[in-house]
Amino acid sequence: MKVPFLDLKAHHEPLRKELEAAIGEVIDCNAFAGGPFVARFEDEFAAYCGARFAVGVGSGTDALWLTLLALGVGPGDEVITVPNTFMATAEAISYCGARPVFVDVDERTYTLDPGLLERAITKKTRAIIPVHLFGQCADMDPIIDIASKYNIPVVEDACQAHGALYKGRKAGTIGVAGCFSFYPGKNLGAFGEAGAVVTDDPELRAAIQMLRDHGQARKYVHAKVGWNARMDGIQAAVLRVKLKNLDNVNARRRANAQLYNELLAGGDGIITPVEAPYNTHVYHVYAVRVCERDHVLDELGRRGIGCGIHYPIPIHLQEAYGWLGYRPGAFPVAERCAGEFLSLPMYPELTREQICYVCEQLDQVVNRRKHHECVA
Repeated sequence: MKVPFLDLKAHHEPLRKELEAAIGEVIDCNAFAGGPFVARFEDEFAAYCGARFAVGVGSGTDALWLTLLALGVGPGDEVITVPNTFMATAEAISYCGARPVFVDVDERTYTLDPGLLERAITKKTRAIIPVHLFGQCADMDPIIDIASKYNIPVVEDACQAHGALYKGRKAGTIGVAGCFSFYPGKNLGAFGEAGAVVTDDPELRAAIQMLRDHGQARKYVHAKVGWNARMDGIQAAVLRVKLKNLDNVNARRRANAQLYNELLAGGDGIITPVEAPYNTHVYHVYAVRVCERDHVLDELGRRGIGCGIHYPIPIHLQEAYGWLGYRPGAFPVAERCAGEFLSLPMYPELTREQICYVCEQLDQVVNRRKHHECVA
């Protein structure tokens, strides 16, 4: 049996006619860069999240970067985040001229450990970016409490958490802003690059709107030095179609995760994801932890199962951030997880038969070697 890591064809085929019609409408109107289709999506996505405003941008990286710029983050500042995230989180900080400062993560949820946050704050800290990794929110209440004590804005990296809930509130609506990516493989994915920021702050919204469009207050009147970070009309049209199905998509992901959990329960050498009691996890990624991960990855590939690794090298140990001076052992939980994470196939259209096959083969591969101690 072949089980791909992701099957976008299966995801898009039932929506094909509606998607083609939506794209055709954009072509008919010639509204390709920004424009009415983006504005409609912004209104609908803001309403979905429970925020006052959404600002469509070119990517999740743009969303993070422009939000930090709009908050006044610049050279000499520090921004706190986690080391076990996609590179874009740190890149957004760097492109403001600021310095990333990392805090290790909780070993059960893989999100920022609030107990370690306060000691990382300095007089230079200008923002905190908790990352809602794999589709699960960070523990936001203690993070917000600590940030409020020091009057530091919290920007949620919700790029993997479309529709996730924290104590009943949608991801992205708890801090001053929430940043989303609509990369094609995300729970809500475009047909290319796209992103958005949600916020309740009208001044922050206006600043991001200006920055995404070359700093223009109105056409050819540039109040700031901005960037070309507009969302395309075609991407907005696609996202409007898919947004209507997001809750159903997330429910199917959760059902798939539950089946994985049941089939892998009690197995030796495999740690399955933990959903915190205050969260509703939307499983953008279903990552287990195993020892000798690279061997397991290769062996599953030989058996027709596509898997991934998120992420094999924590950011603080990447060559690009060698200048920060971190060494192995600086963030032991993130480093241990980086060596053990194995992302199993996860998409709404997975069948029970496929999940059963993945679990059967994973159990065979892992328990053949029985190195239980490295995932204790």
